[in-house]
Amino acid sequence: MNDLRVENLHVAIGDQQIVRGLSLAVPRGEVHAIMGPNGSGKSTLAKVMAGHPDYQVTKGKITMDGEDVLGIEPDDRARKGLFLAFQYPSEIPGVTIANFLRAALQSRLPEGEELEATEYYAKLYEKMELLGMDRSFTSRAVNEGFSGGEKKRTEILQLAMLEPKYAVLDETDSGLDIDALKIVARGVNMMRGPGLGILLITHYQRLLNYIVPDHVHVMVAGRIVRSGGKELALELEERGYDWARESAGEMAVTR
Repeated sequence: MNDLRVENLHVAIGDQQIVRGLSLAVPRGEVHAIMGPNGSGKSTLAKVMAGHPDYQVTKGKITMDGEDVLGIEPDDRARKGLFLAFQYPSEIPGVTIANFLRAALQSRLPEGEELEATEYYAKLYEKMELLGMDRSFTSRAVNEGFSGGEKKRTEILQLAMLEPKYAVLDETDSGLDIDALKIVARGVNMMRGPGLGILLITHYQRLLNYIVPDHVHVMVAGRIVRSGGKELALELEERGYDWARESAGEMAVTR
């Protein structure tokens, strides 16, 4: 089965349970959105998928195309086709965007095979143009001194260049003005297709005006309490997360 699948996942930090029995499947070719209030465990789910060492999986599993990923290192998960766009991307002083992306692509090639420079730059400039990014951007250090919008565009540029099988976008819309949001959404939409499964994690419905999901899931207190189509996001905007909590019989909020 070609999907990114989470089955009965339980995640803790120390003695605090954050994700509690969450199940979800994102097939390639579909866009799924997870919405939930602050503290519901959305970003924890994204970090666990990517292999963050601070979180302990106490039960359940995560598979990618049927292969267990919990037992492999984060860089191997990435090589196998899993991409995470961070809510708060890190700065990497002294490393230019061009060199950073080139190293990332080179690491995916078989040993002894070299990335061809002309082809690499042709692809890089093509993707940058689609994202409305000036070519001079490639000579800047990764995220150093970047605005929120520039950081998020850089994340989407990475996604476009790496062409993963599955992309988890953790609150990519946070801190963006409407113009930056539209540019980021355009970049994501241009990559939609049968070869890519996308999991959008967001707090607000506005992102879903521009990236229309196939399915929407509501996460409260560490688990999915409701799933539906894109209209569910509009219902949440109108009725709020208290409605979702009450409908799930779940008023407690985790980290």
